[in-house]
Amino acid sequence: MSVTTAADVTVSDLLDAVISAPAVRLDAEFLRLVDALWDGGTLTGLALPAVPLVLERLDRAGDDRKGHLLVLLGLLAEAEYPDTEGPVTAAVREGLDGYLALLGRCAKGEPLTLALLYLLSHLPGDRERVLAVAGGLGLDLDDLTRLDRCLQSLDPDDVVLGRVWPSPWEWSLSESERDFDRGWIGTLTPEQITATWRGDTRSVLAYTGAKAYWAVRHGRPTVVADTRGDDGGAATGAREVTTRHADAFRCPTCRGELEFGADRVTCRACPAAYPVARGVLDFLSSADEARDADDVLQNAAGMQGIGHYYENVLRPAFLRVMGSNWGGAVTPADEDAYLLDHTRPADGPLLDLAAGAGRWTAVVAEAAGAGRVVALDVITPMLTDLAARLPEVETVRASALRLPFGDATLGGVNCWNALQALPDPKAAIDEIGRCLRPGGVLTMLTFRWSPDPVYRYFQHAHSFPGSPDGIELFEPEQIRGWLDGAGLVVREESRPGTFVFVTAEKA
Repeated sequence: MSVTTAADVTVSDLLDAVISAPAVRLDAEFLRLVDALWDGGTLTGLALPAVPLVLERLDRAGDDRKGHLLVLLGLLAEAEYPDTEGPVTAAVREGLDGYLALLGRCAKGEPLTLALLYLLSHLPGDRERVLAVAGGLGLDLDDLTRLDRCLQSLDPDDVVLGRVWPSPWEWSLSESERDFDRGWIGTLTPEQITATWRGDTRSVLAYTGAKAYWAVRHGRPTVVADTRGDDGGAATGAREVTTRHADAFRCPTCRGELEFGADRVTCRACPAAYPVARGVLDFLSSADEARDADDVLQNAAGMQGIGHYYENVLRPAFLRVMGSNWGGAVTPADEDAYLLDHTRPADGPLLDLAAGAGRWTAVVAEAAGAGRVVALDVITPMLTDLAARLPEVETVRASALRLPFGDATLGGVNCWNALQALPDPKAAIDEIGRCLRPGGVLTMLTFRWSPDPVYRYFQHAHSFPGSPDGIELFEPEQIRGWLDGAGLVVREESRPGTFVFVTAEKA
């Protein structure tokens, strides 16, 4: 049997090239094969007739090539999702006995094991058989619970949404947190529940796939612990907002000057008033909060203690996927060192934009002095965690697209692992440029698209609050264009993996 590509090269030829290529050519030959059958998540007309050929070569391939073919079969099945019984998936399922026999001979953490887990995650109709084999391997609980979650069927009467990534095992919810979830999930329509469930599933599949694909090309993944870490915060009582940076703040509604009180800030030019609660100055209106409530994934971030999860679980996992950082080439210590070396603000406050729970706010504060730092985010529980840990840092809830500062009032801005999460990154950079003083410095960590189309697919397939249709990353030239348009001159740029580190100065 042969299937002919448009260039008169058969799929059999492409498969044979993958199996026989020298190691230095393997990735290139694999991508030639992928390109014939799959285009960024869409199947070509050759995909269905090619599956039996892939299965036949899988039996003959060495272990160093099997992983690539297993990832390919997973990609082909995933292209039919949410249909898990489509014709291509059915053809892939024909190899189930072989997959399970191979899995039974594998050990946890091996590249071949990870590739099998990715492929088998697409076969929920065979859940019991798959888990019976996988459960006997002593898999790490994160890998096992990802597999289990992808093989589950949606039960609208008993559903967990938004707390399955990077694995369900990472989320040990208390009964009060489960009650919180039941409350907001109970307000959703069946369509919202289904859409969110599917988005969660795609995100888990993307993590599983990215890990497997990296592993079959580079070897067993490693995890680098954050020795600086986070203790989860501590309770904090009410505190007044400080006025040390009052001259820099402006009303985000009209840009008017503000008058600071003990429990609220009022605009001198318009009727706007902004409350202070638990030390957080809140510039977001009730209309903004209503929009947040419509984002079903945003509700999953509305728990106290989310800061601890974010800093210790969610953020490191996100960097592994988006930064292609499965080998630990970029460590938390590297990030710390970059900020300590490049945080050189001009006079004036330093804004930590999209600060989260403050893990890197603490580093900025160490570099510039905590009394100079203003931390801004949109998620209140994150900010209250930050305020508890860093009481000398001012905390502000506001939009990155309309910063509550006057023109040329900030000495520096740090935007660390955040640009890709903002709804309009260009507008955010324009705002940074507007607020920075001449000589003010922006430090930034974000991510670029992988040049590998398969890995790029896994990067994009994640859906999170603010990006329900998948993460949007950047090309470095695009970022440079935005910075230039905002009056910022790049002073340093580095791109390890698919990270982008930038230091830029306001001209």
